[in-house]
Amino acid sequence: MSKEKESVLAGFKAFLMRGNVIDLAVAVVIGAAFTNVVNSLVKGVINPLVGAFGTKDLDHYSSCLKAPCVTKGGEAVSGIPIMWGSVLSAVLTFLITAAVVYFLMVLPMSKYLARRARLQAAKEEVKEVLEVSELEVLKEIRDALVAQRGAPGPGGPGRAAP
Repeated sequence: MSKEKESVLAGFKAFLMRGNVIDLAVAVVIGAAFTNVVNSLVKGVINPLVGAFGTKDLDHYSSCLKAPCVTKGGEAVSGIPIMWGSVLSAVLTFLITAAVVYFLMVLPMSKYLARRARLQAAKEEVKEVLEVSELEVLKEIRDALVAQRGAPGPGGPGRAAP
């Protein structure tokens, strides 16, 4: 394989492994998987509950812009029907889908990432403390060696200051 083909494949692999591409793929798969569940919930539970307060299920609620509205087989024969029940049903489906994705995926993932960031920050803080304490120990060793030799200390006569 030539270097150009290898670099193109490496670039493609890097593109696929970026976080936003994987996030998008997960969102599409999960969204498709939840579509039937959410649609069944809206049509099987929410529409009948709304219909219990009215006379029909949510999809059949409509208003007539130009009377008289007559429909046959879902098609308007006369008048201009406004099918606001179908719109409300679609909005409810969207809200339920968004809530499921947020509470089952986004919220747990953001909590996980925040916890991971806190742990990483704590590790770096410990590393900084250890580096500072090593420097302190080395300074103490230097001062003890200077004191053993009887020299006046760092920066004294005959020595250059560090």
